[in-house]
Order: sequence, then C-alpha cells, then structure tokens
Amino acid sequence: MAAHQPIYDIAEICAQHGIQNAVLCPGSRCAPLTLAFANHAAITCRTFSDERSAGFIGLGLAQQTHSPSVLVCTSGSAAYNFAPAVAEAFFQQIPLIVFTADRPAEWIDQWDGQTIRQQNIFGAHVKRSYNLPSDYLHPDSVWHINRVVNEAIALAQTFPAGPVHINVPLREPLYPQAGEKIKFSKKVKVVQAENTQAELTKESKTKLAEQLAGFTRILVIAGQQENQAALLKAVTQFCTVHQATLIGDVISNFHGAANTIRFADVFLAHAPDSIKSTLQPELIITFGKSVISKNLKQFLRKYAPAQHWHVQPSGQVPDPFQSLTKTIACEVKSFFSALSSAPAITKFDLQKKTNYTKLWQAEEHRVQRCHQSYFASNSFHELQAAKTLIDTLPSRCNFHVANSMSVRYANLIGLTEKQKGIHVYSNRGTSGIDGCTSTTIGHTLASDVPNILLTGDLAFFYDRNAFWHNYKEPNLRVVVINNKGGVIFNLIDGPGQVAEKDEFFVTNQQLSARHLANEFNHVYLSASNQKELTNALKEFYTFDGKTKILEITGDQVTATQAFNELKQAIKKSYAT
Repeated sequence: MAAHQPIYDIAEICAQHGIQNAVLCPGSRCAPLTLAFANHAAITCRTFSDERSAGFIGLGLAQQTHSPSVLVCTSGSAAYNFAPAVAEAFFQQIPLIVFTADRPAEWIDQWDGQTIRQQNIFGAHVKRSYNLPSDYLHPDSVWHINRVVNEAIALAQTFPAGPVHINVPLREPLYPQAGEKIKFSKKVKVVQAENTQAELTKESKTKLAEQLAGFTRILVIAGQQENQAALLKAVTQFCTVHQATLIGDVISNFHGAANTIRFADVFLAHAPDSIKSTLQPELIITFGKSVISKNLKQFLRKYAPAQHWHVQPSGQVPDPFQSLTKTIACEVKSFFSALSSAPAITKFDLQKKTNYTKLWQAEEHRVQRCHQSYFASNSFHELQAAKTLIDTLPSRCNFHVANSMSVRYANLIGLTEKQKGIHVYSNRGTSGIDGCTSTTIGHTLASDVPNILLTGDLAFFYDRNAFWHNYKEPNLRVVVINNKGGVIFNLIDGPGQVAEKDEFFVTNQQLSARHLANEFNHVYLSASNQKELTNALKEFYTFDGKTKILEITGDQVTATQAFNELKQAIKKSYAT
C-alpha cells in the first residue's frame, strides 16, 4: 500500500458520491490530496491561487450544479482564507467539503512553518468539523478515514445543506516515490444516504386546512431561493385558491408569478400608518431563506399577525418578524400542493379575502406608476443604467447581483413575469461584498447560459482575484457601476450625517475597470450616458467567446440625488 493510500482514496469516495468538482489551491502540505483529486478521471479539478476567491468559486460551482464542491488548501493561514466563503455557504445552505492539510498534532505550536491551530478553525460556521488521523498503519485508522469522509459528504447534503470541514494532518514524504503512480483502491467502502421527503400526514393536512379556513388576511412570503418552476406553480395555485397575497423580492425568484408583490420594501418605507394598518395580516406563511427588505421586517414586527407558519423540511427556524407560532416540517412544494383544495367559504369571507388582496395590489400599482413616470425622464444616472441593463437581460440567463447598492437597485427595479427565465443569485447569506464576483465565476464555469453580474466598484475591485486563473469564461458578462466609492453610506441613516463619513465610511477610490480588463485580456466597454450605454449593450450581449466588462461611470452626488428623487416621488404619491 502506498504511504498515503487512504488519503488518495478520499477522491474515490467523493467520486462515488457523485461529486464532480474540486477546487485545488496550490501548496505542498496538501500534495497527497491535490494529487488524488487531480488524477481522478471523474472529478473536474481547477486551481486558484487565492484561497478566499477559490472558496467562493467552489460555492458558485456547488450552487449551480446542486452538488457539493470539494475545496483543498495547504496548511497555515490558507485555511483561514476559506472562511468568508464557508460562512456564506453555511447561511445559504450550500454544500462544501473543505479539506485543509495540516501538520501532525505533535508539531503544532512548535514553530514549524505554515503551522497554526486548524482544528475547528471555522467554528460554528460549519455543520461539523472532523480531524483525520495522521498515521494509517492500523486498519482502524483506515476505517476511520473512510467513515469520516462518507459521513461528512452525507451531512453536507442533509437539509439544511452546508459546509463540512475535514482537517487532514499529513506526514512527510508528501510526494510519491519515483515511478509510483496514484491509484485508487478497487473496493473502497461507500456509505450511501437515502434521503426521503417530508410530507404532511393526513391528520396534519386536515388540521392545517381547517385552520387556514379561519383566516381571511393571508400573506405568503417567499425568502431567498433558487428559481424553481414547479414550486412557483404550486405556490401560485395555493394563493389563488385561498386569495392569499404573495410577496417576493428579487432574490426570491418569484418574479415569474403574475401577482407577486415585488415592491413591498418600497411602499412600506413611505406608506402612512393609516394604510399600513389596513395591510396587517392575520396569518403569514414563510418559506425559503432571508428577505432583503428591512421595511417588511419592521412592518410585520409592528403590525404582527395572529399566527406565523414557517415551512421547511427540517432544521432550525429563525424568527425575523418576531411572530413565529408554528414550524411545519415538510417539503415546501408538497405543503402548498397538499393545501390547494378550495375551502368552503361564505360569500362575505370571500369578499374580505378579495378586498385584502386588492389593498396590497393597490400599493404595488402605486409604485409601478411612480416608476413609469420617474424612468421616463431623459436624465442619466446609475439607477437608470441599472434599469436599462435589467430590462434588456437575455430571456434565459443567470443574473448575479453583488451586495450593497447593486442588490438594492435590482430589488427597487424588479423583474417582470415575462422574465421568468432569469435566475437570480446573490450572496445574501452574510451579505458581504468579498466574494460576489468569484461566486459568479463558479456559476460561469459550470453553466453554458449567460452569467451576468451587476456589481459596484468596491465589490468589483475587492474581489479582483476572481479573474486570476487560466480558465475561459465566454458566457461571463460583468457590469461595474463605478462612482468612485459607492453611495450606500450617503443613503442609510447614520453615516450620511457624520463629519467622518467621507474619510472613514465612503471608500473614495480612483480606479478604473479598464486596467483590470486589459490585465486579464477581457473586452472592456464603457458608458457615461444613455446613448453610450445603449450602444455598448449591443456589443456586451454579443456572445463571441470573450469575457466582457462594461463599466458605467458616474459620481456619488448624482447617484445619491437620483435615488432620493425616486424616494421623494413615491412619498409624494401619498400626499395627493
């Protein structure tokens, strides 16, 4: 047996579990792991030198393929650089198998190079952390390694999915002897996990249906999730049958439903209490993960429902609206399908349900009218540019929105029912700007459809190493809104009013995406007015085998003014 045969067999275990993608970061201590994955025909391996970027690329690969990605790095601080992506994967419930090479335990704290305390390095942001033995002479050690890897892969995919960490102490020599080939054992033990779907029992279905019939003011709120046509259909049917109001912001991917309330965040920020009180629900049903809207959260905390049901197969359930009364352990689609039979209802109660739905639709239409008037203006600013981009997205694409103002612009503008082929992604697990581009790269490498990223200058330059690799991305398009530092701290309450804002909150910078595009041999386009943008988008949306970066230039003053003008227009609509 080769000295590191049990480590080589880790790649075989992963392959037999259906894992197809491994992200390998260069290093020496991780050589046995790297060589194992690189020599396995069933696993596509890619290498990235920046572990922080690599972690997010692995996250994007896993999210796009709906299968765990493997991450491998050397010992020392390299592991810490995976941490932002690991945290994002944990809160977005994306499966990652994170292997960190390490020194044997006796050499920790002995001033050996690239040696830190790696056990449990990711703390509470992994589903579990494992530590493999460093010696394999006894058969029990080999069995232990096999058992841990099988268990970790199953755990990563068990709802709620998430990252697992396997720390791998490795002794020298780390490389094969001369003439030695990397081989995999023929009878590697694989423990398969049979995942079953949680469905309502007959008794639960009857009980919930009876309770539903007692409510006339029902809100269904879709949190962040992937675009799922079957789920959208089931939820839409439920809302139609029960005359329920469906709320879904841009990251919910529920823009494909005809009557989705897309602009709740906008009108709840400005509606007077006299209107908000009429929107108070009796029951809210939530599913998915987080919502973008702070205004929706504040509204439901103040105008609390009598009951709040949350539906998910299992796991911990947060209470963001401070109103949770029931958790329902069930597959979401199954829940809505099971309760989509029309209830017996009086004409009076039916009218009350209809009236409640119309109240929400009236506020939605108010925002739509304000939008139409506002965007009819010929003035050019970054909000107008974002709308032009969103209105012209390909009918089938993955639309990625970076954090800070990009995701807020996308939510403010919204997608329409006709754009149901657009799948929206955003790193809203931790809502950081650190890996937005890298995550998009991961999606791009695993998908042939256009992947289009809307990002701001800070998120773009912060994650510039996303482009530092040797892989082609012909379907990648990046739009950078560059106002030399961002505007969010000019808009949110607090920093906009302090004297230290410009130096310590707004990151003023003079960088241009042109230099980055040239450095990585990507096509660079730019626009500073509507005509230039219209012309640039023609080239931007031409898919000719090249990665393209479109930089929209502006300034913070104009961007802040434009955003506030729209807010004022909506606020003014309540005064007439």
